[in-house]
Amino acid sequence: MAGASDGYHPAATIPTEREDPDVTERLPYGSWPSPIDAATVARHDGTPNWPEALGEEVWWTEGRPEEDGRVALVRSRLDREDPPQTVLPPPWNARSRVHEYGGHPYALLADGAGTAVVFSEYSDQRLYLYSPDSGGEPTALTPVPEIPGGLRYVEPVAGPRTGEVWCIRETLTGPAPTDVARAIVAVPLDGSAAEDPAAVREVASGHRFLACPRLSPNGRRLAWIGWNHPDMPWDATELRVADIDVQGRAAGARTVAGGPREAVVQVEWANPDRLYYVSDPEGWWNPFRLTIGPDGDTVEPLGPVEEEFGGPLWQLGARWLRPLPDGRIAAVHGTASTRIAVTEPRSGRFFDLATPFTEWSPRLTLAGTDRSTIVSIAASAERAHEVIAVQPDKAAWRSLSRPGGDTADPLAPYLSAPRPRVFTCRPAAGGEREVHAVVHPPRNPAASGPDDAAAPYAVWVHGGPTSRAPMVHDLEIAYFTSRGIGVAVVNYGGSTGFGRAYRERLRENWGVVDVEDCAAVAGALAEEGAADPARIAIRGGSAGGWTSAAALASTDVFSCAAILYPILDLAGWRNGETHDFESQYLESLVGPWPQTRERYEERSPVNRAASVTAPFVLMQGLEDAICPPVQCERFLERIAALAADGKGVPHAYLTFDGEQHGFRKEPTIIAALQAELSLYAQVFGFEPAGGPPVLELRP
Repeated sequence: MAGASDGYHPAATIPTEREDPDVTERLPYGSWPSPIDAATVARHDGTPNWPEALGEEVWWTEGRPEEDGRVALVRSRLDREDPPQTVLPPPWNARSRVHEYGGHPYALLADGAGTAVVFSEYSDQRLYLYSPDSGGEPTALTPVPEIPGGLRYVEPVAGPRTGEVWCIRETLTGPAPTDVARAIVAVPLDGSAAEDPAAVREVASGHRFLACPRLSPNGRRLAWIGWNHPDMPWDATELRVADIDVQGRAAGARTVAGGPREAVVQVEWANPDRLYYVSDPEGWWNPFRLTIGPDGDTVEPLGPVEEEFGGPLWQLGARWLRPLPDGRIAAVHGTASTRIAVTEPRSGRFFDLATPFTEWSPRLTLAGTDRSTIVSIAASAERAHEVIAVQPDKAAWRSLSRPGGDTADPLAPYLSAPRPRVFTCRPAAGGEREVHAVVHPPRNPAASGPDDAAAPYAVWVHGGPTSRAPMVHDLEIAYFTSRGIGVAVVNYGGSTGFGRAYRERLRENWGVVDVEDCAAVAGALAEEGAADPARIAIRGGSAGGWTSAAALASTDVFSCAAILYPILDLAGWRNGETHDFESQYLESLVGPWPQTRERYEERSPVNRAASVTAPFVLMQGLEDAICPPVQCERFLERIAALAADGKGVPHAYLTFDGEQHGFRKEPTIIAALQAELSLYAQVFGFEPAGGPPVLELRP
């Protein structure tokens, strides 16, 4: 077994729940002093992502809130325990805008000086080639688009021919958000396409949306995933396979898996005639093996099990599954939480690897000269997201992003101990259903609340809505729980991780099921005495902002709301006020347009402003192309009209220059957290440690 001398830790079990020291002082909830201030949260917001390896080198991206929110490229090595090195200097920003949510933005290539990287630069969305060990600046590989940022690239991989990278290209063709074309293209590495757009060769197309281009090991076949409106990639996709002809284009493309009500979300080659893919024909994303033979294709399920080996393709490049060189398969799987596993050679069954991490991201890559080391992003309630290398045969793991980072975390005593819970929702229409949630009770080693009072709580609503809130180390949550405000994160009906039936509960019921589930969790916490029923907030961003606003407009459960970059007007959002990727998402979430137009209008908070009586704060990035500021502005016009009639509700509206969908800059993160805490302080009736409220609420 690997020892401490090589940086690897022996296999570990999940740690037991922490025990607090004796509490020293009883203070009102919300006023507890905490070392986790907004600046601390902002500095820790640079979660690593997108690991990739070439030999002993492992690279990843890393957000830098303190550097204007840019995404840096960082690298380390398996054969040394050196601190991670920032490879891409500021102001370079490795971030793609394909689908606006982006995805894997770079590829590693061997060159004479060491390792070179091809990456998508955020400012102009062009591809650049950079050799950090040979000096110099990145050089452009793709042309300047006619529309600024109008040629976008994602998921680059080394092409089958020397001197090319293949990737997905998104082309903006006109002024409307839906004026878009996509294709898999080959980009030459000699820079010729920077001046001659015709040097970029189209390899494959045929669907409105494309994902996961994968070349077979011998470079003779290409596999990819495609889908069309009105489907989203978790509704229905097709897995396509084609030969590569002498011109370097896909020829004879055919569909080998997927179709109506089946969503293939990943594909990987094991050898030139065998590939593995993840799909959900039986309602759970499970792995399958497809063998291409002279007499036809053979498909074999690796299961089936009622667990998820896949998830929603919000960003392109996710990898839940990875074939190992020895024929085994590595996988990320689970339901409410995720684990890392490998198959046993004889039985083919998956066996979990023992580590202290309870959440593994679908970012699997293989590292080392023999590609036997598995690398991904992992976290737990105790540890923030890290780049982790696992040696399955030695039952050992090692952190690459925090080498030697097992020293005591001074903030650990202030982190809430999250508890997975299953609640029951009993809607007015009858029946009952299970609702999954993660509850983070207030926790502070130096304070507790009064004996005669229950804690205030904030119900957090994740975005998506086809997504999931993981149970991990989260300083943003700890910012509130360490001050005496509990947080309940609801994986409401429509969330992923619990099978297709659970995520399809939201079909044509967005603004109904999600609101009911959040209200049910709030009511249950109040009924069991954990939460003060008069002091429960709701909070969410994007789709979570929609649910938060809809809850204020349709229930009296919540005392206030923090609503971040929301959808507030369904009809407007459906008809040109969002990007192409989600432009027909509401066809499934609400109903076909325009046949169900009345439903769109009835559920929209913008049309129910008179029903909003609880205070709220709206926060919005001014460069948001997904949920644009016009949605907030239209809603606030209705609120202002009510105020003019003496029916105003206390509220505030904060806007942030240079922010898109989600806040990335340190000053924005700080301002948003302080504003939210101030809202709670004024509504719940406490004075935060360190000073009075800073947010001005006006009718």
